[in-house]
Amino acid sequence: MAELSILLLRACLALLAMPIYLLCFLGLWKPFCEKICFPYVLEKISGVHEKKSKPHKQELFSNLPNFTGPSGELKLLEIGTGLGANFQFYPPGCKVTCTDVSHNFQQGLLRNMGKNQHLHYEDFLVTTGEDLRQVPSSSVDVVVGTLVLCSVGSVDQTLREVRRVLRPGGAFYFLEHVAADPSSWKYFWQQVCFPTWKLIFCGCCLTREIWKNLEQAKFSELKVKHISVPLPWTPIQPHIVGYAVK
Repeated sequence: MAELSILLLRACLALLAMPIYLLCFLGLWKPFCEKICFPYVLEKISGVHEKKSKPHKQELFSNLPNFTGPSGELKLLEIGTGLGANFQFYPPGCKVTCTDVSHNFQQGLLRNMGKNQHLHYEDFLVTTGEDLRQVPSSSVDVVVGTLVLCSVGSVDQTLREVRRVLRPGGAFYFLEHVAADPSSWKYFWQQVCFPTWKLIFCGCCLTREIWKNLEQAKFSELKVKHISVPLPWTPIQPHIVGYAVK
């Protein structure tokens, strides 16, 4: 009965979003979404998300200096940098390399770089989390990814790349929305929204159990906390937060 209800509600949601599905069929939605729609919507949503998640991020990033390399500098690589919302949490003098799949967040990114001049911005690489070939192996102290593993093509391949670029003893910091408890109403609505949400939000998947990928990624140490970031009327909850050491 639940499966039938999910299918019916998915169909209703698809009807409401029919113009988007039509544009997708014609090959017009993806370029419009990536260049205009998604950056605009992300900036609006990220403002709300940042207010709600700020205490969790402050706690998460508080021990970043502990992973400073032997050179005395903290070299940090951020995957899926987006608008640069995490810059405010990085310690002074941190050397930051940014990566994202496109340049379409440039306006917001430059604005946040201007607000956070306590950092040294080294490079911006246009690439996916699954392909960090431009970054040498064992070359960074910390990798950061927040709200990015939900939309990568392969979580496992991304984590393999993260482990490769980290120096031994380096750490991967994460904050991600994940699948709800399968017996909950939250999970039911995640299932309903999944196809249309993924289309509108450039591949964002609502039902990934990312903590399981982290557990299988062969880090030497893993600290994961399941948290609630209250975002009413959205299916992007609950969340996990923590870090993993190579």
